[in-house]
Amino acid sequence: MVRCLLVDDESPAIDLLINHIKMLDDLEIVTSCYSAVEAFEVIKKEEIDLLFLDIEMPVLKGLDFLKTLQHPPKVIITTAYREYAIEGYDLDIIDYLLKPISFDRFVKAIDRYYERVQSPPLAIVEKNDTFFYVNVNKKHIKIVFDEVLYIESLKDYVKIHTTHQKLVVKSNIGKIETQLPSTLFLRIHRSYIVAIDKITAYTQKDIEIGTIEIPIGSSYSGKVFSLLSHT
Repeated sequence: MVRCLLVDDESPAIDLLINHIKMLDDLEIVTSCYSAVEAFEVIKKEEIDLLFLDIEMPVLKGLDFLKTLQHPPKVIITTAYREYAIEGYDLDIIDYLLKPISFDRFVKAIDRYYERVQSPPLAIVEKNDTFFYVNVNKKHIKIVFDEVLYIESLKDYVKIHTTHQKLVVKSNIGKIETQLPSTLFLRIHRSYIVAIDKITAYTQKDIEIGTIEIPIGSSYSGKVFSLLSHT
C-alpha cells in the first residue's frame, strides 16, 4: 500500500486527486492539507510514501517547503505553472503534473513512482473455469468470468469493467490476455479485450457492448471478423 499525502490550497485540486487515487487500489490517502505548514506537521507524525505537492501556496511555497525536509518522501508536483519544472527536477521529484490533471497523465506519474521504487506488477494469481483472482493490496479479489464486460489498457495498469464494478489493477493487457480463456475473451485492439458473449453488435470499425462502443484495431480486424462471422 502506497501512503499518500495531498497538499494544495485549492479544494477542487484536492478533490480531483482524491478521485484519481480512488481508481487505483494500491494507493491510500493518509490525509490532505491546505498548506505546507500543515503538511510539515503531518510528515513529522505519519509515514508518507508519496507526496502530491502544489507549488503556489500562501505562507510557504511548495518547493521551499520541500527544501526544508531532511528526508522527504517521493514527490509528485501538481501545479498550474510550467516555469518551476527545472527547479522541481533539481529536487529529484518523481514527476511534474500540470493542472488540470487528466487520469491518463496521473497514471503515468504513478508508473514513474513504481519504476523508482521497483514495485512488482500485479496480475492474475489464480483462476479456474468460472472465475479468476487479481492480487490487489495483498488481497485476492475474485472476478467471475461471466460478469466481465471488457478489459481496458491503461499502460501498466488495466481497468476491468464488469456488470457491477470497475477495478483498476497494476498489470498490463498482454499479461492478462495470456491468462484468459480464448473461448470467452477476444483481443480486438491493442488497448481492449472484450467478453465474446457480451457483444451485442458490431461494424467494420467497432463492436458494441450495450451502449458502449469499442474500436477494432486494424491489426486485429481479420481475427475479429473471422470469429464473429462464425458465432
